[in-house]
Amino acid sequence: MFIIVGLGNPGREYAGTRHNAGYMALDILADRFGIEIKRHNFQAVFGEGFAAGQKVALVKPLTFMNESGRAVRDIMNWYKCQHDQLLLIYDDIDIPLGDIRIRAGGSAGTHNGMRSVIYQLQYDDFPRVRVGIGQAQGQRGLVAHVLGAPQGEELEALRHGLAQAADAAELILNGQLLQAQAQFNKRPKKEKLPKADPPEGESLGDPEVL
Repeated sequence: MFIIVGLGNPGREYAGTRHNAGYMALDILADRFGIEIKRHNFQAVFGEGFAAGQKVALVKPLTFMNESGRAVRDIMNWYKCQHDQLLLIYDDIDIPLGDIRIRAGGSAGTHNGMRSVIYQLQYDDFPRVRVGIGQAQGQRGLVAHVLGAPQGEELEALRHGLAQAADAAELILNGQLLQAQAQFNKRPKKEKLPKADPPEGESLGDPEVL
């Protein structure tokens, strides 16, 4: 049994936004595996099927981003899964748009959804695939960036990253975590752009969805 969780925010207003990269990567896997994500329970929507010779559950928490851990905890308890049977996929502003990074465990960094997951599970030794959405540019603040939908070349770059995230998830599902890291974690060093401060007067937004 293996559980793959894609983090995001429920609701049409958040569909296609950068912060929903986890949801979108999960949709790619669902299509590849022939799994319908439509069961509602445990504060999530999920689907079950088989891939790589084992049962797989694809899970989208419906708790909004910063409470994602409650849904992950309930799903893990229901399936009685262990640490190494869980994979998280989510967005990361500190990774260039279109790139991905894979870790075998560790802290949540700046991601509130991951902080919630680690807090609820009380462990952090599970693999995760981070999809780069890049940092806010110009006058676009952080809130507008993560809750905005990319267009044009940015959208194409994000789609490339999502496809890579799905490829990496399949390798991890097949017990090839180290191969996935070797394949996707090596990237040319890029100049790190300074983080953009929110434009004067910008609201910090709803903390639940960030």
